Amino acid sequence: MLTIGLTGGIGSGKSTVAKMLAALGAVVWDADVIGHSVYEPGMPAREELIAAFGPAIVGADDRIDRKALGRIVFADPDALKRLNAIVHPRIFERMAAMVREARAQGERRPIVIEAAILIEAGWQKLFDEIWLVTASREHVIERVERNRKLARDQIEARIRAQLPESERRKWAKVVIENDGTFDALEKTTAAAFSQALSRSGEAKP
Repeated sequence: MLTIGLTGGIGSGKSTVAKMLAALGAVVWDADVIGHSVYEPGMPAREELIAAFGPAIVGADDRIDRKALGRIVFADPDALKRLNAIVHPRIFERMAAMVREARAQGERRPIVIEAAILIEAGWQKLFDEIWLVTASREHVIERVERNRKLARDQIEARIRAQLPESERRKWAKVVIENDGTFDALEKTTAAAFSQALSRSGEAKP
């Protein structure tokens, strides 16, 4: 029963690949969505965050105000490190529990978790394989300009802030190059998925 970690930088197309894998029969989860759940009311990370950053990060609805928290941590590298030290292990625990629960309930399809910060957060041991979606710098800038309406200098700053592509490649079992057409990406993804199922001895979902 295969568990795949899907990662890639901004504008690489990993979310598109995630949708393609879902269409091919995989169970696909988003680590960002899981991450938001770990500091909901009643969850341990919520109290840890309040202790670290103060009650001002709690909104009127009694939930963590992500914008207020963001203003603190993105202005202070040490604060961002404190945030990550609290949240990343909790997200890992939640993802691992979700995989265990799904398997215990009889889920046999491949599980794919899309996670931009998979390598940075040290989540590698959760996965049987890590897949990297990558694209040239110019394609990334073009996509992000079109889809997110960011200025080129903003995009380049985000690229510089990411983990270098060479470091991601060290961990990747599969690298999907996304510099062509949508159809080409679809064919590459389908072939990679079929090969992964063969490696793991699993039938196509």
